[in-house]
Amino acid sequence: MNLKFGTDGIRGPVETVITPEACLKMGYATGTIAKELGWSTVMIGKDTRVSGYMLESALQAGFISAGIDVKLLGPIPTPGVAYLTRSLRDAFGLVISASHNNFLDNGIKIFMPNGEKLSKDIEKRIEKILSKDMNMVETSAIGKAARFDESGARYIEFCKSTVPSNISFSSLRVVLDCAHGACYKVSPSVFSELGAEVIPIGVEPNGFNINEGCGSTHPELLQEQVIKHRADYGIALDGDGDRVILVDNEGSILDGDDLLYIMAFANPNRSGPWSGVVGTKMSNFGLEDGLNKLGYKFIRADVGDKYVSQKLSEKGWLLGGETSGHIISKDLVSTGDGTVAALKVISSLLMLEKSPKEVLSNYNKRPQANIAVQVNNKDIVNDPEIQSAVSQAQSDITVDRVLVRPSGTENKIRVMVEAPDEKTATKYATDISKLIKSKT
Repeated sequence: MNLKFGTDGIRGPVETVITPEACLKMGYATGTIAKELGWSTVMIGKDTRVSGYMLESALQAGFISAGIDVKLLGPIPTPGVAYLTRSLRDAFGLVISASHNNFLDNGIKIFMPNGEKLSKDIEKRIEKILSKDMNMVETSAIGKAARFDESGARYIEFCKSTVPSNISFSSLRVVLDCAHGACYKVSPSVFSELGAEVIPIGVEPNGFNINEGCGSTHPELLQEQVIKHRADYGIALDGDGDRVILVDNEGSILDGDDLLYIMAFANPNRSGPWSGVVGTKMSNFGLEDGLNKLGYKFIRADVGDKYVSQKLSEKGWLLGGETSGHIISKDLVSTGDGTVAALKVISSLLMLEKSPKEVLSNYNKRPQANIAVQVNNKDIVNDPEIQSAVSQAQSDITVDRVLVRPSGTENKIRVMVEAPDEKTATKYATDISKLIKSKT
């Protein structure tokens, strides 16, 4: 069984990688290691993909065969599973989701009882078991399974609790795009119960339309709806709800860098756990410069909210995130949470009595060109000619940063070039991307 953990769990096509057989083995292997770690119960959530119920059954069988009890949560955002694992103490969590990918893919994300994603060490131990035959426990020791119907209600109440009691959303009209994904029920309830007028879109999942032309990876629909409805804010979540993009009342997109800056700007306490912010190699240099001017330290982690979380723990800091919209405020959550991040940003702006444009005028983002190239083999990134092109771009004094890396979740090479002017960034990103395409 050639399953390997990537940047964010295991992900791939259902027909060839995340198959029922693979999930059966994954449940057994993870359950075997969980027992060694003293974890007795797994909470399994999923998004709205058509393959979710099939894979849930296979994983359930695998865990039970290893002697692990199973609680089935049904469709719930990834951060909701992370929250419940922390809440129930002795349980660990698993999410069946391929996040922002389309319905043809699915994946597995696993959380430890503290709500953090698995360490590399535990991932390797699970991979080692995957290579062996299954050897189920005695029948008297097999696990039991039950539905846990409170998951959505508990997560809604948790999200609402992150908003200060003196902040009211009653004056706001919000367009909320749930990407036909895991947030389609819970997130509209969160905002409406906080008093906002909610215009929901992307809330009619059919198993096949997750992330299709909507959500955080396709914010154009949200921009249109914000202008059409004269909304104060637009919020776009992805398929499993762990990342978010906002749109202001003029239809301008606020990415993860913008959201981090707003949260940092609004925080009056810039010492101790709040003295630094963690971004990634993709974070705009303008964010780093802007945060430094506010008095924060700034460091970069590898791409992936898991690595941002690890850096925050190492430094003892509380705020970090990715340009893509994974935002972690560790005083509240243990992983990227799109709904909580949106609540935090909007609450911050209400507290400041400022618009996003007013706050963001205090920092200048550098032009950044990002291109994703579909490839058959991600190892092509190590091709000498491609490496030479990257080195040539990096040596140009008119270029700030160049990052060419294999995607951790898709068969793509991601090209990012940052420069003082958009023309230079676009030229180098396009040239490198064309070279990669010529070799696929």
